[in-house]
Amino acid sequence: MSLKNDKMIMVIMMKDKILKAIKEIIPYIVILVVVVLIRTYLVTPVIVSGQSMVPTLDGGELMILNKRAKIDRFDIVVVKLAKQGKKEDLIKRVIALPGETIACENGIVYVNGKRQDEEFSKGKTEDFEKIELKDDEYFVMGDNREDSADSRLFGPFNRSEIKGQTRLVIFPFNKIGKVK
Repeated sequence: MSLKNDKMIMVIMMKDKILKAIKEIIPYIVILVVVVLIRTYLVTPVIVSGQSMVPTLDGGELMILNKRAKIDRFDIVVVKLAKQGKKEDLIKRVIALPGETIACENGIVYVNGKRQDEEFSKGKTEDFEKIELKDDEYFVMGDNREDSADSRLFGPFNRSEIKGQTRLVIFPFNKIGKVK
């Protein structure tokens, strides 16, 4: 009888240890699930690559991407490039919205025939013919117009190709803050 009782006590002690271990790791599992959900559906870090957004952004800057933001003209966005055999993410600025027309004449960008005030751009924008955007298309360009592969090369991007909007630099620390 003593052996039977000892086995039951051992089983109870093992169950207690297992329950205690589970109770200790539950908060970590919850934190992990929350972090994965936030990164998947709300915000995620992105790193600026290259010089196409100079002078606004420099390569190597770390930003926060808002995946749920409404996209407006002149917002900085991350687009998925899966065109012409390339697969990468690009950080660019939205210049024209769905249903609009865009053209560049004599280095001046026009949206719906109206000259755009682009204080953020650097360099000369090469002329291009008028492009009419469909209901789900956005025209994006880098701020460094002479060193940017963007909608002028790849064409307009569909809304489904825009991962989100970014306007907050979090690294390097001397550049922390909102970007216009």
